[in-house]
Amino acid sequence: MLLAELEIWHSRPIAPTRRVALGRQLLPTDPAPGFGGLLLGGIVAASMEDLDPELIGELQRLVADLGAGRRIPQPRLRHRFQVDRIGLARSYHRLVAHGDEVEFELENQGSAAAQILGAVYAAGAVDEAHRPVVMETLRRAMRWRGLVGPSLIAHLSRGGDARGWTVQALAHPRRWALEVLGFADATAPERGEVQRRFRTLLRAVHPDHGAASEGAAERISALAEARRILLAETSELLA
Repeated sequence: MLLAELEIWHSRPIAPTRRVALGRQLLPTDPAPGFGGLLLGGIVAASMEDLDPELIGELQRLVADLGAGRRIPQPRLRHRFQVDRIGLARSYHRLVAHGDEVEFELENQGSAAAQILGAVYAAGAVDEAHRPVVMETLRRAMRWRGLVGPSLIAHLSRGGDARGWTVQALAHPRRWALEVLGFADATAPERGEVQRRFRTLLRAVHPDHGAASEGAAERISALAEARRILLAETSELLA
């Protein structure tokens, strides 16, 4: 199942000029960063190791400028951003679901700078309500060094563990967190309730308390992430 997609059009390797344009886009960002934000982060992370180190500072400034909605002079990262796609080659990137697991399908035909620019400019067009979280997702992607897979999805989703993230967890994080901790969907548990439920369930799944060792790390990680989501929610309500 297709969750998000982005076409990036860019100069061919033999072309004397360096240009970037955007094509078809399906980038849902609600709740932020959404599947669209994760795809953009994946594109950036996949190309960072091949980006000229001299361009990293400029890339950081570009992300800040786009996040703030400022006018962007051209060229950036030695490429000119344009609307016209005539004469350009295409790279097609997707975030897909196979069963209940989420995977990247990235087609990097152009330079690292062109791929990163395409993702960053697409992020700059996200609506103002979700743009800050999407831009922070790109910053996380810029710091990533590793495989583009489940561990990256966890990193971009603020998780940090290496387990595979399900479609339900990414699309409806609050609903998923309530389900993991055994609360009703309409429940708005208080902080103390969340902490008590977490500790109870943690004892039930921990090998030190007699639970099976196989899969224990994934179960413990899911409980910890569900707690983080719900505690963050209660903190926002109290702010």
